[in-house]
Amino acid sequence: MFSPTAKKVIGTVGIRYVAAAFNLALIFVNAKILGVSGMGLAGVIYASANIVMIVNGILGGNTIVYFMNRVDFRYVFWPAYIWALIGSTLSCGAMKIMGVLPIGYAIDVYVLSLLLSFVTVHTRILLGKDHIRGFNVTFLIQGLLFFSIIYIYYIVGMTNVRGYLWGMYATNGLAWLVSLVFMSPYFLRQHNDRQLIPKSITKFLKEMFVYGLWSSADNLAEGLTARLNYFLIQRLGGFGQVGLLDAGTKISESVWHISRSVSFISYSQVAKTFDAEEQRSMTIRFFRLTFCAIALVMGIVLLIPEWVYTDYLFSAEFAGIRKVITGLAIGIIALGSNSIFSHYFIGTGKVRYSTACSCIGLVVLLISGYFLIPAYGVFGAACSSSIAFSAMLTFSFIVFIRQTGTKIRDFIFIRPFIG
Repeated sequence: MFSPTAKKVIGTVGIRYVAAAFNLALIFVNAKILGVSGMGLAGVIYASANIVMIVNGILGGNTIVYFMNRVDFRYVFWPAYIWALIGSTLSCGAMKIMGVLPIGYAIDVYVLSLLLSFVTVHTRILLGKDHIRGFNVTFLIQGLLFFSIIYIYYIVGMTNVRGYLWGMYATNGLAWLVSLVFMSPYFLRQHNDRQLIPKSITKFLKEMFVYGLWSSADNLAEGLTARLNYFLIQRLGGFGQVGLLDAGTKISESVWHISRSVSFISYSQVAKTFDAEEQRSMTIRFFRLTFCAIALVMGIVLLIPEWVYTDYLFSAEFAGIRKVITGLAIGIIALGSNSIFSHYFIGTGKVRYSTACSCIGLVVLLISGYFLIPAYGVFGAACSSSIAFSAMLTFSFIVFIRQTGTKIRDFIFIRPFIG
């Protein structure tokens, strides 16, 4: 018999891979319809929206899960919503001034980041309430983007990046509405004895903001480590090279659905548990499961020959994509595994360690990218990402061992998720 935690992990991973299958199919459709340059433009738009979402996550995202186990969720919901509006405005304005936003798509980045941030607020509340079904259904709806895009491309006839964006709006709008329905019962319930009401709202918001700043600094550094290469490659090679990097990255990152599923469950469990030994033991089990699963799936991806991509899945424009995937492989395994440690640090309130880890990754990326990207182009960008992600995992592994007194052998001999 699987334990309740194991069932949650299996169910969440399963849902994410159903959505991942649709997302992979969408990558192939976009490659045929938009071409390598169109995919590059779409990739930069989405990367820009993700950066804005990280700023919005100061009072949203993981901050919600951490604090809603300590106070009534309404005291974290409304600040998160209001901050999303403020954060999107400030971030998009700053990126516009710096000339980072794609020309003609500033409003799209703003609207998309806002919509995605609202959905994130809902899913984190569902996760914090242990409403795994609602959490998974919302994610699955976002995976229905494939069908929206197919309709827009082939029925409506809008075969450009604008059509892709309308598909994003429709799908995430539906996800926002459905997740709001799942959340609605919590708004109607009265406070019970176990839920805390902050004695000082101002003090509580300050505490949230400080925690969120550290968490968002962590997410921003990690996000830049994962996506900064898009902007560097755009400057050097244009949207065509970004499209090649984006296609290879998304193929590789499909493996991350394992780590993201496990880390969400891991974070929820760690944040609700106050026993240090249980938190440590739980993290080790999640890490071992994640590392083995990602390494196995990434090994299978590496066996796919180049001609499968260029002749069937994409087109001849994407020649060299397997080389990109090879360059990213070690980094994909490293960052996916590191997410377990990262969520342990965040869930136990030691968010500074996670932030330091992400900052190290960003510095290593900038240094390695400075040498590798001009010399090796897209492949150099992929390799610099792997080097940065590996540095992050190394740092987190050392800190976790020192903080918890864990022995390396503990990562081998550990109780499984059964029984």
